[in-house]
Amino acid sequence: MNEPIFETVVTTVSREGRPHVAPLGVRYRCDQVVLMPFRPSTTLENIVATGHAVLNIVVDTRVFAGCVTGRKTWPTVPAESVAGVRLACALGHVELRLESQTDDPQRPVLLMGRVHERQHAPFVGFNRAQAAVIEGAVLVSRLHMLPRDKIDSEMRYLQIAIDKTEGPAEHEAWRWLNEAVANFRAEGKRA
Repeated sequence: MNEPIFETVVTTVSREGRPHVAPLGVRYRCDQVVLMPFRPSTTLENIVATGHAVLNIVVDTRVFAGCVTGRKTWPTVPAESVAGVRLACALGHVELRLESQTDDPQRPVLLMGRVHERQHAPFVGFNRAQAAVIEGAVLVSRLHMLPRDKIDSEMRYLQIAIDKTEGPAEHEAWRWLNEAVANFRAEGKRA
């Protein structure tokens, strides 16, 4: 059986202190958080350089959609125990320290230890449109890898949840994702 993957947003900083925000599926193994960013990856470079990252739990799915469509600047505040930042909109965050790394040409495995955790607001659940935006963001992040018909059928199916349960934030995020698909195709790419 596969280990469950949880969709989160990871914030890192460069050695110079430049923040970077990226959606990333993570796995939990006891007290450790397992990150497996694809190469090339600013997230990977920053963690290796600084030894830290912050895992953000967010329900504003515009962050997921925004990051995969070129909108990577989101309000942050300083982390409490590591040299880094967390998202201002995070319901909770976990500050992480790199404990070990297994190299891989495509997806290195980073085992991260928990340094500090804090809840900022209660999690009341996702509506179906939020879940659809997250799935759409994963599809958009893989436009260069997936066949056109797969993208089209998945986006059509996800549109049902958008139509039934979206709020203004999900509407905006979904628009960004559809624009990204259209722009990718206008540039003559394959999806």
